Order: sequence, then structure tokens, then C-alpha cells
Amino acid sequence: MTLAPDELARRIGSGLLSFPVTHFREDLSFDEAAYREHVAHLGQYEVGGLFAAGGTGEFFSLTPAEVEQVTAAAVDAAPAGTPILAPAGYGTRTAIELAQSAERAGADGILLFPPYLTEAGQNGLADHVEAVCKATDLGVVVYSRANAVYAPDTLERLAESCPNLVGYKDGRGDIEAMTRIYARLGERFTYIGGLPTAELFALPYLELGVTTYSSAIFNFLPEFALDFYTAVRERRHDTVLSHLREFVLPYTEIRNREAGYAVSIVKAGLTAVGRTAGPVRPPLTDLTEAELAELTALVGKLPKAA
Repeated sequence: MTLAPDELARRIGSGLLSFPVTHFREDLSFDEAAYREHVAHLGQYEVGGLFAAGGTGEFFSLTPAEVEQVTAAAVDAAPAGTPILAPAGYGTRTAIELAQSAERAGADGILLFPPYLTEAGQNGLADHVEAVCKATDLGVVVYSRANAVYAPDTLERLAESCPNLVGYKDGRGDIEAMTRIYARLGERFTYIGGLPTAELFALPYLELGVTTYSSAIFNFLPEFALDFYTAVRERRHDTVLSHLREFVLPYTEIRNREAGYAVSIVKAGLTAVGRTAGPVRPPLTDLTEAELAELTALVGKLPKAA
């Protein structure tokens, strides 16, 4: 039974979130068995929710039919009670179809990605979100980044017109904008940190009402990711800074070497811990062998419990 939008909002705001990678074979076909095993593995940990076929899950490289297949596999493989959110994006009609396919697959909510390559004004973005929200009974989280950046006025309009719009995910890192949004809307939304390697921003964002974030690192270092999240929520600054220095910052130095590595490095991390997820699909590229060795060495320096 899917979660009601208000319950979904509460659940995703109360714990760490993550985007499982999507497993591919060497011929780049979807490896459902391996993906199911990975989702079941992640679901053993205490998480606020999992985003199937999300950004780290290479949503942009999947066909609509594959998105539904991946979402259904995640719903079936995750332990009972684990909230599963599915993606919707591209143009409004396609986004509506994807939202409805998420319902068929048994997802608990929708993460609405930007309408790729199409710039639009605030009225157009609002119309886009309203159309998707009205086409589904599921709770919807809007992702503000790239060509879909939502102004406080627009979010206030959407909060009034779309009761099932329950979350705002920030992918920009604009502190002033986030402050204005939270000051205007308060507890109306669950706020999610959505910048690449969100751990970098978790502590300052907590003060702005952003109680959770999506951790890609959780895919391959779940204990480390959860320990980091707990330290953030408890405001243990020394622990957060220690984790940043020992792993997160050098990890991002590898990530920053090539466009698209924010996704590729996560699959490389799984290879580094012996849980390979296969290659990324074009237009992304995998890390080089030297970079994979560097990442593996970095992971190997962490305490064995992490």
C-alpha cells in the first residue's frame, strides 16, 4: 500500500535518502537481478527513502519502459515499509506519463526533474508542476536545478494549488534563495539537499530547514554515509569535518575531473568495495583504471566499520 502524501513527506524528512545506481550488463542492458539485490542490500539500513531510477540511477539514459521496470523492481525488492520514489521529467506530457507509470509500479512518490533543454518562465514552470501533480495521487517532490529554478512566489502558488506537492529538493546551492524559500513557506514542504555529493553542504543547510539530503555515497559506503548524516543532525561539527577531510573532499577531487563523474564515481565506488554495478551508459564515461585505483585506495583508508 502506497504512502499518503503527508506521510511520505514525514518519512523522507526523517532520515537519510539515497539514489540507488541502476545496474547494467556489459552490453548496457538493465541487469534486474543485480539491481534487486542492491536495493535489498541498501534497504537493510535505516533510510528515509530510496529514489529509483533517479539522477544517480541514470534516469536520463533510461527509456520510459525501463523507468517503470526499474521502479517496479525497487518496490518489490526493498524491505516492506521503505518509501520508494520514482522519477518524472522531460516535457509535461511525458512527465505525466512517467508519474502515472510510477503509480502502476507501486511507487510511493514522484521526484519531478527539470524539463530538459527547455528554458521556461516561472508561470510555465508552475503550469508544468500543477499538471503533473493533478495527474497523480502520489506525493510529489520538485527538483529545483538547471533550467527549472523555482522562485519563492512560484512555490507559494504551487503550495496552495497542489496539496500533494510535499517536497522541495534544492540542486543549486543558493543560500540566499533557500533562506527566502524557507522563511516564506516554513514547514509546508520537506526540504531535501540535492547538490552533487550533498555531504559537502549538509551542515550549513541544516540551519535553513533542510533536514535531509540524498547521499550517493550511501550506495557503496552505507555505514559511513549514515554516520555522517547522524553527525550532521546532532551538529557534531568535529565529526563532520573529520569525515570531510578523510574521505568526502578527496573523493570530490576525483569527481571533479570529468563532466558526469558525479554519477560515474558512484558506480566506481561499488566496484571498489566488490559490489560492481556495471558500466555507465553514454553519454557518461567510466572512471579510468588509474582513477578507479585511486578511489579504491581512498576507500581502503577508511575504518573497516565504514
